[in-house]
Amino acid sequence: MKFNVSAVALSCLFFLFLTETLAQNAGSIVTRELFEQMLSFRNSDVCPGKGFYTYDAFIAAANSFPAFGTTGDDTARKKEMAAFFGQTSHETNGGSAGTFTGGYCFVRQIDQSERYYGRGPIQLTHQSNYERAGQGIGVGQDLVNNPDLVATDAIISFKTAIWFWMTAQDNKPSCHNVIIGQWTPSPADTAANRVPGYGVITNIINGGLECGMGQNTAVESRIGFYRRYCGMLNVPTGENLDCNNQRNFAQG
Repeated sequence: MKFNVSAVALSCLFFLFLTETLAQNAGSIVTRELFEQMLSFRNSDVCPGKGFYTYDAFIAAANSFPAFGTTGDDTARKKEMAAFFGQTSHETNGGSAGTFTGGYCFVRQIDQSERYYGRGPIQLTHQSNYERAGQGIGVGQDLVNNPDLVATDAIISFKTAIWFWMTAQDNKPSCHNVIIGQWTPSPADTAANRVPGYGVITNIINGGLECGMGQNTAVESRIGFYRRYCGMLNVPTGENLDCNNQRNFAQG
């Protein structure tokens, strides 16, 4: 009898542990319903990527990164989802300027003159990033040999975006650590006006073309998407949303 009670107790504890683990994944923040509300424009007839970005592909990819959308309190987790979709919605935007509803319309960069042109939610570019991403998501050299996997396999496409989000590179922190408040600027960052907040994530992703040059429409678009998603998730945006006065990371 004691054995049976212990077995039942252990089973209950395991069930509670499993339930809590499942409840803490990215899908508990971005439900299927919310995903469809956030990205409803993506399956419009005008979108070249119609039908490509699915909720199931997002969840399958997200579950490969245990810390993604699961770190910190509820507010931190929601802010991370808002920030991730804010940045990637800008990268794939096909909607009218100022509406912040046209995310995930494109899979491929319009200019395809280079082999390693932008693909997927983060618009992964350059051979070095394809190589690093391939190693990071466990497919080796597959993305170097066949970069179009990022535009034809939705799970791989989302995985490359989340890999980029989660991975510190060179002198750049990870976008993940920035948005959850685990990045402390170095003296070089401070001298370059790079401060914690959504703005430095823009600097990480595309600082060479968008940061340190005053107000510009690309940065405002990224902020607009982020604000919209923060509103949908009922979380504050935080401070330092732009990178207008930040030196980009390539400049040290």
